[in-house]
Amino acid sequence: MSDKRNIQDQKRRLLAEKYELRRKLYKALSKDTDLPNDVREKHRCKLADLPRNSSFTRVMNRCVFTGRARAVYQMFRVSRIVFRDLASRGLLHGVKKASW
Repeated sequence: MSDKRNIQDQKRRLLAEKYELRRKLYKALSKDTDLPNDVREKHRCKLADLPRNSSFTRVMNRCVFTGRARAVYQMFRVSRIVFRDLASRGLLHGVKKASW
């Protein structure tokens, strides 16, 4: 199940990257108050016609090992559970368990 989620998330990332420039252009033109309303409306419609998964809002940070979506450290792309396990085994370079 985690592979399916990670593959779906990867597809969303690729789609968001592909449509990023168009989405920003349409958004900027639809918010520009100097333009006439019909032009702004036309760009709003074009923005709505883009695929939903092409928005960066729909991209989810997931753990590369388990596919877990919550409590994922962006720097390592692993969940807190996997992070703790790998750190205690010494498999993450530069990470040491704190003791005081």
